[in-house]
Amino acid sequence: MVTVIEKDASPEVIEDRIDELLSGLTLEEKVSMLSGHGFLEQIQKDGGRYGARMYHVAAGNQRLGIPPLLFNDGPRGVNMGHSTCFPVPMARGASFDVGLERRIGEAIGREMRARGGNLFGGVCINLLRHPAWGRAQETYGEDPFLLGEMGAALVTGVQQHGVVATVKHYAANSMENVRFKVDVTLDERPLREVYLPHFKRCVDAGVGAVMSAYNQVNGAYCGHSEALLTKILKHEWGFDGFVYSDFVLGCRDWSAFSAGLDVEAPDTIHFGPHLRSAIERGEVSQARLDDGARRVLRSLFRRVAMPDSESYGPELVACDAHVALARESVQKSIVLLRNEGVLPWDAATFDRVLVLGKLADVPNLGDRGSSEVSPPSAVTPLAGLRAALPDGCEVVYDAGEDLARVRVLAATADAVLVVAGLSYEDEGEFIPGGHVGASDGKDLGGDRRELGLGPEQEALIHAAAEANASTIVAVMAGSAVLMESWRERVPGILMLWYPGMEGGTGLAGVLLGQVNPSGRLPFSVPRSADDLPFFDREAEAITYDLWHGYTKLERDDVEPAYPFGFGLSYTCFAFSNPTVALDETGETLRVEVEVANTGARAGETVVQVYAGWAESAADQPRKRLCGFGRVLLSAGETQTVSVEVALRQLAFFDAGRWRLGTGDWSIWIGGSSRDADLVSTTIELTDRSWSIRAR
Repeated sequence: MVTVIEKDASPEVIEDRIDELLSGLTLEEKVSMLSGHGFLEQIQKDGGRYGARMYHVAAGNQRLGIPPLLFNDGPRGVNMGHSTCFPVPMARGASFDVGLERRIGEAIGREMRARGGNLFGGVCINLLRHPAWGRAQETYGEDPFLLGEMGAALVTGVQQHGVVATVKHYAANSMENVRFKVDVTLDERPLREVYLPHFKRCVDAGVGAVMSAYNQVNGAYCGHSEALLTKILKHEWGFDGFVYSDFVLGCRDWSAFSAGLDVEAPDTIHFGPHLRSAIERGEVSQARLDDGARRVLRSLFRRVAMPDSESYGPELVACDAHVALARESVQKSIVLLRNEGVLPWDAATFDRVLVLGKLADVPNLGDRGSSEVSPPSAVTPLAGLRAALPDGCEVVYDAGEDLARVRVLAATADAVLVVAGLSYEDEGEFIPGGHVGASDGKDLGGDRRELGLGPEQEALIHAAAEANASTIVAVMAGSAVLMESWRERVPGILMLWYPGMEGGTGLAGVLLGQVNPSGRLPFSVPRSADDLPFFDREAEAITYDLWHGYTKLERDDVEPAYPFGFGLSYTCFAFSNPTVALDETGETLRVEVEVANTGARAGETVVQVYAGWAESAADQPRKRLCGFGRVLLSAGETQTVSVEVALRQLAFFDAGRWRLGTGDWSIWIGGSSRDADLVSTTIELTDRSWSIRAR
């Protein structure tokens, strides 16, 4: 018998049921629900293969019919079995499409249920501070607002299907190799304005669980930080779900429970008997014990222990609808960075296409760490092109190791595609040599050692471009790649990311013009590493400030290679006549702009809204993203697009409170963070009444 309550039960009914259960649970049973069970034994049985099954991380009491919370990872999809493999979140961040991300969340939620799980660990919203960060591919970009909106969408989708979503890694986790020990020092403003807002957005969206990070913040490990877990997360933000540790080293001893960590994951090491003894000694109160157990049960009953509204059979895993969703995600995430009249290809005029690069003929889906997904099949760039090009067009492939041969082949091709970039060997979750997943004792993943493509791939691009003026480069990576040595030598550049199981099909659709590219960069691409914040992959202590990405580049008056939010299309868009009005609540700006498709074909664009305090001092960003939305326009069509912007998005943290700068504010609307791509208007804000006067 499984304890259930009626679907859509009121909070009062849920709390009454929890009261009843808590009164019937023994001390040992309560403590047992606050840690995982069997993980270390199970992963040994599975030959070290992580994600081979669902892991019992929390809850569970057979006597009272309380089901366990069964964990699996992400965020490319369900880590277990041959599941749908979506593009990495950084690619999905480039879509700027919250509706699409919500649908991906629903697909993941369904596949979690079909696999027998109910706790999804894959909503990663750590901020991309520097492109060398190894796990950049797992998050959505460099901007807190974008992170929050996309993360909240994934949370909402996953939790619609009886699965508790987990947002991670809380907080300031933007380095990989030293993640277990690095101490990140932050003043209050960067912590509140840059590294926490996206977590609060997911809390406001109703996320059921938060995973603490491995690193330290201001001298305390995140899983032991009372300031982060109790003061901010639970008290200030009102988070009423549960917090669990990142696996194994996220919890150092039972004192983490006193600081606000509710669950030790994935196994019982420091909680269990140690926590029970601390409670018996009076070092942990009964009230805190009941609070931790209540939080676990609350998330369980809200999402899991309820009658299902639909069935979740195994046929849902990698079903046609989910594969089609993965393909749509690729199509919307590819960013066209450069196009000097060579795209889209007119395949009817082609006799021969040359495809170059080792990555063109392998499934390059991302790292081999906890986010790895093994789909039943994957379409490589080479396979995608061969399937999409007409029968009369020959597709020649070469790995590109012999540059003399490359020049000969390129000279006789109608077009050349170079697939270049990185792989699980270059970036991702750090896997030391000798561990399962590492080959020949070689370290895999980790923070990147260099930001370019390396001399071999750059030489390949140069050789192809010298021999053929119609050379296109598709870049596979999880974050920004420096391109200065070659980007102006080729007429076309695409950001392909780690595109998931339908990557080759999506790429072919864009190259051939069947799909109009609409992805936008979720980060800035610098011209030089000198334009970036300080980064040392071995640093055990580092300070994070307000500045990174486009805010730092604007502060330093540095022009990037490609700005945040940038992306080309096969048509053109114009923005005009911006207006701003305060809605009836007095808390939201309604920003409107006319968007015109001035080209000859239909296309989607991302309308981006930025705000900046005109009277700001040197310690204020010139502008920050505060709203966005996608719009589809036919050739020649004009629409008035409205984007809502909460006034709180304009506030900054000052002396312990959020404050809105009074006086003039500039509102920019357009196609990227670059001034030339934006139109603007000025408004006047009054802090006392939150009033607005448009000029």
